Amino acid sequence: MQQDPEKSTMKLSIQPQSLASASDGPYEVQNRSIVVPEKLITKADGFEKKEHSWFAISQIPTDLSIQVQDITFYVHKFPLVSRCGYFGRIELQPPNSNLRCDLKLENFPGGSETFEAVLKFCYGLPISLNPNNVAPLRCASEFLEMTEALEDGNLISKAEAFFTFVVLSSWKDSITVLKSCETLSPWAENLQIVRRCCDSIAWKASRQTSTTQDIINEEMWWFNDVATLRIDHFTRIITALRAKGMRPEIIGSCIMQYGEKWLPSLEVEIDRVGRFSYGKNELQWNITNGRTQEGDIGPIKEQRTIIESLVSILPPQKEAVSCKFLSKMLKVAIVYSASPALVSELEKRIGLMLENANVNDLLIPSYTAGDEGELVKSSSMEGPTMHNINIVQRILEYFLLYEQQQQQQQQPQKPGMLAIGKLLDSYLAEIAKDPNLPVTNFQVLAESLPENARACDDGLYRAIDTYLKTRPSLSEHERRRLCKVMDCEKLSLDACAHAAQNDRLPLRTVIQVLFSEQAKLRMEIQGKNQTESDDISEQEVSWSSTKKEVRSLKAELEKVKSQMAELQKDYSELQQEYEKLIIKQRNSSGWILGWRKIRKSALFHTKMDEEDTDESHNRKFQNQRGSLRRRQSIA
Repeated sequence: MQQDPEKSTMKLSIQPQSLASASDGPYEVQNRSIVVPEKLITKADGFEKKEHSWFAISQIPTDLSIQVQDITFYVHKFPLVSRCGYFGRIELQPPNSNLRCDLKLENFPGGSETFEAVLKFCYGLPISLNPNNVAPLRCASEFLEMTEALEDGNLISKAEAFFTFVVLSSWKDSITVLKSCETLSPWAENLQIVRRCCDSIAWKASRQTSTTQDIINEEMWWFNDVATLRIDHFTRIITALRAKGMRPEIIGSCIMQYGEKWLPSLEVEIDRVGRFSYGKNELQWNITNGRTQEGDIGPIKEQRTIIESLVSILPPQKEAVSCKFLSKMLKVAIVYSASPALVSELEKRIGLMLENANVNDLLIPSYTAGDEGELVKSSSMEGPTMHNINIVQRILEYFLLYEQQQQQQQQPQKPGMLAIGKLLDSYLAEIAKDPNLPVTNFQVLAESLPENARACDDGLYRAIDTYLKTRPSLSEHERRRLCKVMDCEKLSLDACAHAAQNDRLPLRTVIQVLFSEQAKLRMEIQGKNQTESDDISEQEVSWSSTKKEVRSLKAELEKVKSQMAELQKDYSELQQEYEKLIIKQRNSSGWILGWRKIRKSALFHTKMDEEDTDESHNRKFQNQRGSLRRRQSIA
């Protein structure tokens, strides 16, 4: 869509008409100017400003003082009565020394600047109509009742003609007039100025008929223009575009650009390695403005209105806006205490496209903005946690419900469950750094996904280890309960090797990890043997191997088998040693009592003690050698 630069800067001058040309008609257009007949008895050459007062320059003294805002206008009554029905029907009060004026106009559309232009028109002085003042003059003329019944070609008809034939035919002028209507409520709404501007903008934006790619490239220019409008005007334009059948992707892109400009961004302080930094057991949240970065945050009510309006005009298609933008809207809705219905709607939409989210999208603060913009603890959260775990829990429930519906409808299932498992493990690893996060909340969130959501539990083990590292004083019972969430059989060999030497894990979990590691090693060796056997058979079929090569291969196979048998033997010894350890723990109390009785007996003296000490030292040395041999064999 090409803009008309001539129309976008068009101005229309209204000048008085001589008495000789008045008989030719009500008005005459010459050189883009409208000539007004002169029928005024009193005429002024202009206005003179003295501090907060305006005086009409004329030979006849003024007889009326009118105050608009903080400006007092000293004018003649007759020119105003001849053009304005408002001044003709009101009764002026007797002069009052306290008011210092005869009449005070409250809530005058456009203020003192617009009233000055109206006075010039009433005195027959030329005024210029342009996109910046046509809406205030149209509202002011309606306020003062400047109709055709009083004067042909009065200000109402001239402002309406300029608005209809000049402004509405230009994209830029329509945007300018719509911005000027922001301070003219409710006059601009009642006179249909806002509605006609919004319909004109929507029609010009939706009349593209090229391909989708061309539409997106061409329509980026109007994204920036409509993003400068107030939220209620923007909402009306988007509603008109949806009624005209514009594609949801284009509407979603326009909404996202508007949100990036007007919604505040919640940023977390990130350290050098790109992770969230915790200082003094608190996560430092910063609220900054959008891309404009101008001034402080707007009022909380205004931000709440913006977020609620944007959610109400989102297209129903889930691909219309990105998951990142939905997450940003959810964070703003939480901070500015939006309605629960709006928060629930955003949670559902994020749950439908959770496979496109990342960890930062799920880090939702559990704080709300106070009256002065500071962050205070949300009343809906239990405990001083930094992140809102309950919202993430509900998002996962919506995702699982959506997946269940897809399976019931027998639709092809997308490979997104494994991605959600990795996403949740990464999220758990981040929130595990919060020292105020309870064990129960962490455990419930980790168990919220089904078993088939994780092909490997390495990410979950990393999150659990981070949680245990942050809380060294955690009890043994809580450690065992937390580690039950992890399946040791799904750990990789590297994770098993790390867990086997992890002092933070309970003993039972370490033993399970060792068993799992032995089983994985056995399977790996068997797979290696099978692979080598298959390679040998293929080589024998393909070509004739020499006897020397066959013997070397057989010797290597025998060597591997012997290593496997030795490994099996070590595994059996380790299992027997574990069983003896349990039996020893059970009988330790009775054995200690018996030994104390023997020590009191006179049969055992110092010599016996020395022999026992040497014997125990030799036994301990042999056990250490056996354990070292087994560890080397396992490695």
